[in-house]
Amino acid sequence: MTIIAVNGPAPYEVTIDHDLDAQVSDAAAATGAAKVMVIHQPTLTAPAEKLGTALIERGLQAVLVEVPDAEDGKTLHVAGDLWDRLGEETFGRRDVIIGLGGGAVTDLAGYVAAAWMRGIRVIQVPTTLLAMVDAAVGGKTGINTKAGKNLVGAFHEPSAVFIDLDRLATLPMHELIAGSAEIIKTGFIADEVILERYESDPVACLRADGHLPELIARSVQVKASVVGEDLKEAGLREILNYGHTFGHAVELRENYRWRHGHAVAVGMMFIAHLAHGRSLIDADLVARHERILRAIGLPTTYPAGHFHELYAAMTRDKKNRDGNIRFVALTGVGQTTRLEGPTMPELEAAYAAISER
Repeated sequence: MTIIAVNGPAPYEVTIDHDLDAQVSDAAAATGAAKVMVIHQPTLTAPAEKLGTALIERGLQAVLVEVPDAEDGKTLHVAGDLWDRLGEETFGRRDVIIGLGGGAVTDLAGYVAAAWMRGIRVIQVPTTLLAMVDAAVGGKTGINTKAGKNLVGAFHEPSAVFIDLDRLATLPMHELIAGSAEIIKTGFIADEVILERYESDPVACLRADGHLPELIARSVQVKASVVGEDLKEAGLREILNYGHTFGHAVELRENYRWRHGHAVAVGMMFIAHLAHGRSLIDADLVARHERILRAIGLPTTYPAGHFHELYAAMTRDKKNRDGNIRFVALTGVGQTTRLEGPTMPELEAAYAAISER
């Protein structure tokens, strides 16, 4: 078992182990709740029912609610239905929501909990690699709108996070590949050992009996250290957005049908080329990005001919200030800076560098 403390205004722990249903139900009972809503995706009905049984055995009333899969669940309509259901079930301020699923569910569950009665407890139980290392940890919650991804949301820290490594065996390879983008991101911004693992044995980095458990723990530790110091993105937390400015633009253009990890991978390539154009990093570090991402099957290019649409999406990014697009960029592995107000020729050159030919 690995336990990682996340310090900050409301400290909590991330537990990484196997067969964690009993510990999840114990944590819910320890809050003093009478009722627990388990929000889950359609493919997780059986695990949700199993968790519901564990909750009932601890004397809690379990309400299981299925929501649409992936980004289709992160809408105001779905959130509204959940608030209505909480009202019907008379959930009070002492009760608990559990987000069981991928990043879309943990984002949604956290936002619903943040708004209900101005904030009730949420326990996150991520089931995808992406959710384990990114969405479930850190207290960012939100839903999507036509204006962009996660522009509506709240900072609402979970009471606990449980990463059950048994879930890895249920994930298809494409999910493990996509989730790895966020792990690789933390390698570039903070922990070079992560990069070394992917360079030495990329296959083992995708295996639950290989490097993957260690990589999950290392990535979570990076995020825990950052958000423990800066919960609301006043400064340091911004580094976790490495690759996300362009990546979110890709997701918007693709109507959220691109996997988040794929978009972040392309986003890291974009900012690597942009940083190289500013002489912030050398060509070897750009090539290192491409080599590591390609080694596990992540995309490093994007179709040409869509720059202006992507640029328009980037102008709506939450990190922008005074009309200037701001990027998190590297000056070296583990060394970050802000790249602010790039010129149109600089942006077009970076886009051309990653454009499929």
